[in-house]
Amino acid sequence: MVERGPELPLQILMPIPLKILTPEWHKSLEVDAVFLPGSLGEFEVLPGHAPIISTLTAGKVKWRIAGSTETLDIKGGAARLQRGSLEVCAEI
Repeated sequence: MVERGPELPLQILMPIPLKILTPEWHKSLEVDAVFLPGSLGEFEVLPGHAPIISTLTAGKVKWRIAGSTETLDIKGGAARLQRGSLEVCAEI
């Protein structure tokens, strides 16, 4: 008999709604993971991540969709993850 591990919570399987806002444009999409240049170091946001607010330094915001990675160079900004949805306000 094969023993199965615990089932993953549904929120871990769901994509993360990501909204990127800059003075020039905005973009909304659903992603599998986001990598952010936080003031205290780069961090990753995955589905099920705890709520967080962070300032961002100059660097790259990277997001992954179905194995493909896209990036955006930023000069700085802020990120807020609330109720599973991530908002990034940045200057580019």
